[in-house]
Amino acid sequence: MDARFTAEQDEIRRTLRELLHKRCGAEELRAAVDTPAGHDPALWTTLAEQLGLPGLALPEAYGGVGCSVTELALACEETGRALAPSPLLATTVLAAPLLLALGTEEQRSNLLPRLASGALTATLAVPGACLATALGLIGDNRGDWAGGGRAGGVQAKRSEDGAWRLYGQVDQVLDGHSAGLLVVAAHTGGFSRSRTLLYLVRAGADGLVRMRQTSLDATRPQARLQLRDVDAELLGREDADVLSAVARVGDTAAAVLAAEAVGGADRVLERTVEYVKQREQFGRAIGSFQAVKHRLADLYVQVQAARSAAYYAAWATAASDERVGPLALAQALEALRATASEGVQLHGGIGFTWEHEAHLYFKRAAGDELLFGPVHRLRAYAAEEARLFGGGEVAV
Repeated sequence: MDARFTAEQDEIRRTLRELLHKRCGAEELRAAVDTPAGHDPALWTTLAEQLGLPGLALPEAYGGVGCSVTELALACEETGRALAPSPLLATTVLAAPLLLALGTEEQRSNLLPRLASGALTATLAVPGACLATALGLIGDNRGDWAGGGRAGGVQAKRSEDGAWRLYGQVDQVLDGHSAGLLVVAAHTGGFSRSRTLLYLVRAGADGLVRMRQTSLDATRPQARLQLRDVDAELLGREDADVLSAVARVGDTAAAVLAAEAVGGADRVLERTVEYVKQREQFGRAIGSFQAVKHRLADLYVQVQAARSAAYYAAWATAASDERVGPLALAQALEALRATASEGVQLHGGIGFTWEHEAHLYFKRAAGDELLFGPVHRLRAYAAEEARLFGGGEVAV
């Protein structure tokens, strides 16, 4: 493994950081989350047209750039630094890989170029608070997490003319209120042939009701979807191994989310160091106190360790059979939570005010743990998969 970044990878990071510094400052961020879409459409257009961000990890045959997950992770590290609200996670990290893995050639040709160009946004809708389980991050996704019978969720039935119809409700859908395409996980087959399949639902479909929800992290807008006998299109074939495909996407998503969390943690630490150099107490900067130095040094080590884990996880998604994304995500989320908490404390009275940005990073850490964690469950399931505590022999 060559740990050095290429000139192209460094350029992606530099260009994106400069753009977000100009277009996604504190005022722009607050204005964007208050819009109906929950993000700045003009910024999304710029990210798509000038940087090709939505298609960064998609094949060139479908209008993408053809880069690897590593480049996508580096890009998301920069969006994480700025807490930039955008459809990038829902569209590029969750929905597009499923279309690529499971879609028919016609579906890929029709949808992926539009996703890569940024003209179309998409998201993954998983019933209940089951997104982390469906992605295989905190449990076996072979279970009936899509619902079924009295379990609720979303039901799929085929009508006499062969068309698929969906009914049910999905909460906590990332960008669900604004996405132009919904990839909905639904239960079908009844008791005898019970299985989970993915379906495509277009925005504006009859019977589809979308309501934006108030979320803890305003930079990650969420929605509730109600599907009232909605016309849907099956993604791929009925005999496709949907659960394995979703789990593979989960490992990639975990690596990208880890890099994003590292970017946020690094920015919080950077701002906190700047502040303690300026804030004076008893006639000297509080950053000169040994106790403060020790706390910041511990945070620096934690952030750097999380960064190494995130980079390795991104590399391993394509170059190794190891599934290390969930562990890297656990370490990164813990680093973000620790740096955000210390940042609030070391900023003193201004740190917990609404006007300061410190609370936004703390809410990002807490919100991501609610959606994709928590940390202890990420680690516990990774240990279970590796059989670390199974009572077997341990190599010395």
